[in-house]
Amino acid sequence: MIDIFPAISEDFITIKDLAYRIWPATYGKILSEKQLHYMLDLFYNEKALQQNMDDKHNIILIQENDEIVGFADYELHYKNEPTTRVHKIYLLPKTQGKGLGKKLIQYIENKALESKDLKLSLNVNRFNTAKDFYESQGFKVAFEEDVLLDFGYLMEDYRMEKLLK
Repeated sequence: MIDIFPAISEDFITIKDLAYRIWPATYGKILSEKQLHYMLDLFYNEKALQQNMDDKHNIILIQENDEIVGFADYELHYKNEPTTRVHKIYLLPKTQGKGLGKKLIQYIENKALESKDLKLSLNVNRFNTAKDFYESQGFKVAFEEDVLLDFGYLMEDYRMEKLLK
């Protein structure tokens, strides 16, 4: 059985644990170990997660049977535009290819449509194979975007968008 539900602050430990289990498999060949740990510490501490919620991010968890296997973070009306921004979507590697990512995208798309947003937007690392998954879900590359972090770390991304009907 699959269930998707909103996260609450008590779920931050679970989200952090998932991120620390997922990111090495996802980014281990793309980022240096130092950058990987820097970004995990930056994005998945309790204060950062709470700030995301305070900033109107919707964090959702996906559960398969009795195990929480992934999460997503999205924001309706991103920058006061009719766009839903998918900030994060991550699944444990053992669950990938089972249609769970598609279920998360569909959930977010339904929330966007309910809110009258016209498109979904996300960033994906240019060297991440997840780009193929997003394309299979109707996303198209809009442009390349480099985001400079502290210590000279660089996020080399594609901005991808999907128009909603």
